[in-house]
Formats: sequence, C-alpha cells, structure tokens
Amino acid sequence: MAISVGDRIPDVKVMAVRAEGNAPVQTGDVLGHGRVVLFAVPGAFTPTCSDYHLPGFVVRADDLKAKGVDTIACIAVNDVHVMRAWGDAQKVGESVLMLADGNGDFARAMGLELDLTGGLLGVRSRRYAAVIEDGVVRVLNVEESGKFEVSSADAVLAAL
Repeated sequence: MAISVGDRIPDVKVMAVRAEGNAPVQTGDVLGHGRVVLFAVPGAFTPTCSDYHLPGFVVRADDLKAKGVDTIACIAVNDVHVMRAWGDAQKVGESVLMLADGNGDFARAMGLELDLTGGLLGVRSRRYAAVIEDGVVRVLNVEESGKFEVSSADAVLAAL
C-alpha cells in the first residue's frame, strides 16, 4: 500500500552523497526534520530525469528555500557511485541532497516501487515529489507511468 498524505515517512537505511564522502544514513534522520522536498526518479542518467526532473530542482533550489524548505533531496534506486556521478554531471553541488536507494528498500517501504523488469531495468521507484514536514507527508504528487507533470519543481512550488 502506498504512503499517503498524513503518513510518517519510513525510516530506512540509504546512502547519501556527501562532499566529504558517501555515507549510510537513515531516512528518518535526513528527511524527518524540518521542511523537506523529496523527489524520486526511476533512474539516474535517464532522459526525463536528466533533462527535466533533477535540473528543475537545481535551478529552483533558491525559490524552494525562500518558501521555507530546509532540504531538497533526490532519491533513486541506483548505487551511490552512480548518484554521485549523476550529481556531478548535473552540477548539483549542495543544492540537492542525492540519496541512493540501492536495494529499493525505501521505494518498497513507501509503496511506490515500479516494476520495470520487462524492460530489463529491474524494480525502480515511481516518479514523485513529496513535501515532508517533521517526518510527515503533507503533499504527495505521484506521476502516472511515463508522465512528468505533477512532480516538477514548479508543481512543488505551486503547492507550497
């Protein structure tokens, strides 16, 4: 069952890309305090994710912070080395916290996993954006398969 508005985010171990090095973190620690915008993508370096989704949040990071967002985080079912390389290629810097859900544990715990095994891509995360306040989901915009309409940085800004 998918997480809903009003639910607490799951506390799962993932890997965070940090300037000082990659590090295991609990989602409850990095996403559970303050006002957080979390967006999930099906995969790093994929066309929509690289051309629109992640860049939109990088470009609009200051606008989101001006609306009271403490942390902007991107999560994908990829390993931490891929997430670091993708963040570097996209010039994310400190604007977006890159999180690697290597085993898909967070996607499953959210109930937002996406089975792409038919296309030889494995089980990934659905594309979505959430506004989380002190660990509780306040806004959840989940895309229909293949769409990119409700989880953009602009859509999140409109919801804040």
